[in-house]
Amino acid sequence: MKSAARTALDLLFPPQSLDDGPRPLATGLTAPGWSQITFLDDPVCDGCGTPFEYSLGEGVRCAACLAKPRAFARARAACLYDDASRGPILQLKHADRTDLAPLFARWISRSARDLIAQAHAIAPVPLHPTRLLGRRYNQAAEIARPLSRLSGVLYLPDALTRVRATETQGGKSGSGRRRNVAAAFAVPPSRAKQVAGRRILLIDDVMTTGATLEGCARALLKAGAACVDVAVVARVKEAANTTI
Repeated sequence: MKSAARTALDLLFPPQSLDDGPRPLATGLTAPGWSQITFLDDPVCDGCGTPFEYSLGEGVRCAACLAKPRAFARARAACLYDDASRGPILQLKHADRTDLAPLFARWISRSARDLIAQAHAIAPVPLHPTRLLGRRYNQAAEIARPLSRLSGVLYLPDALTRVRATETQGGKSGSGRRRNVAAAFAVPPSRAKQVAGRRILLIDDVMTTGATLEGCARALLKAGAACVDVAVVARVKEAANTTI
């Protein structure tokens, strides 16, 4: 019945492309838009999700992760943040294109399937209330909500709060990004029981140096989370001098 209803709706309201191209067979990117996205699959670093040129074995980590382990345990990204993926990601983030969020959730459901299978709960990276007021929505939450529905994993929309307004991370060095978000996140006392003892999958749109995600992971671990993994739509291959 659901399939028949969907077919009827498609006849009345034909699917539209999300990248303003020719009408597709189903809602999503056009074929040219899809083909330009650099999707990530194994082999990747188990710690930060950066792609490897060739397989080094299961669970292998890059030199940076071995030299300085991160606060989160593992990370996965659906694609590279580049000229092809930048447009739709920034449209979600700054142009009210929340219709893109379910598509990004589907991408993450594939790239982070191993992390999702082990997660007890999904939580978005929070915005500070002043920034949320200006933007009207949290792009990470818009992605995390449909991902929770797709996976059946518990959604914790307010497990984390951003207790300090921070400057934009764009243009900052790795150390500058870490200083910018130091002590910026916390788990509210009323949500501590939801976090304690659970494996939390943290969701965001883009990972550059990982400073924001590490700040969130530290707050969750401090509140008693058993483990924090990370899943993002896109990750920057080379973090230096990248503005998002």
